[in-house]
Amino acid sequence: MKIYLLGGILLLFAFTASGQMTSGLTGKRDTSYTNYSAYESTRKQHPDIKLVRENLPPTVQEKRNITYCKIGERSLQLDAFYPKKKTNKKTPAILLIHGGGWRSGNRGQHIPLAQQLAARGYACFTAEYRLSTEALYPAPVHDLKAALRWLRANAKEFNLDTAKIAALGFSAGGELAAFIGTTNKNKKYEGENCQLKFSSQIQAIVDIDGTLSFVHPESGEGNDSRSISAATYWFGFPKKENPALWDEASPLKHVGENTPPILFLNSSVDRMHAGREDFRRELDKHHIYSEVQAFPDAPHSFCLFEPWFTPTVNYIAGFLGKVFRQ
Repeated sequence: MKIYLLGGILLLFAFTASGQMTSGLTGKRDTSYTNYSAYESTRKQHPDIKLVRENLPPTVQEKRNITYCKIGERSLQLDAFYPKKKTNKKTPAILLIHGGGWRSGNRGQHIPLAQQLAARGYACFTAEYRLSTEALYPAPVHDLKAALRWLRANAKEFNLDTAKIAALGFSAGGELAAFIGTTNKNKKYEGENCQLKFSSQIQAIVDIDGTLSFVHPESGEGNDSRSISAATYWFGFPKKENPALWDEASPLKHVGENTPPILFLNSSVDRMHAGREDFRRELDKHHIYSEVQAFPDAPHSFCLFEPWFTPTVNYIAGFLGKVFRQ
């Protein structure tokens, strides 16, 4: 046990023998971040926004609640949205990763985005992953790489082009998408479960307001002065107690020759793209394409609402069309 002083209140936390905090492993789903809660919060400053809801286009078909991996008794699931029209040409795929501070959120939050991108000709999969109420870092990385391996294992069913797979994520999901891409071909982060004979490699990243570094001077992650931060819960260590782990979990730490092209879609919240320019400079060294599209005055959760949702879809489709043609 350790005692922390937070906001003038003494709190007692449980830790493992290695010093990793386990108090956040409640085993109960954290439902604090939803599309509607984000809408209620955001419309105070942006009263004209419209929450985008599910609306399956007539050209798109879906399959829901598909188990992509079992870890003990735990079934991890995803939903699929893909073009109805059968063609001889293989379909590029997108794995969509929700946000919520690695602790909240759910895979259904980006179903509207998956539906609209599927209407543009992409096979889209919204995947759940273990949150920090259930498992600590790097469990979500292992889960999502397993989801990518599942896509390749089931490519025939969905007519997938396994050489054209993108990871797309928002907020914490954007960080995870970037981490997955920067650790292409790095067996350390594969985990030990599900479809291990298949590759988890991706060929494009779409990072929607997801941090690239937990330790960059511009980063706002890890401030525990008022309450335990989302990142501290995820790592099980405050930043000052294990800075090496916080650095290791940063996509910026791993960017290099195996990193695929990346699209950054950013709000007006500067800390959400901490390390972006350093990241792009590393890409430039390896002649890897990157693109930035920013929405001035947009809130962090902009991709859930109009007037930003439709241009978000357009930017993603334009970027993937460009890099997958190459």
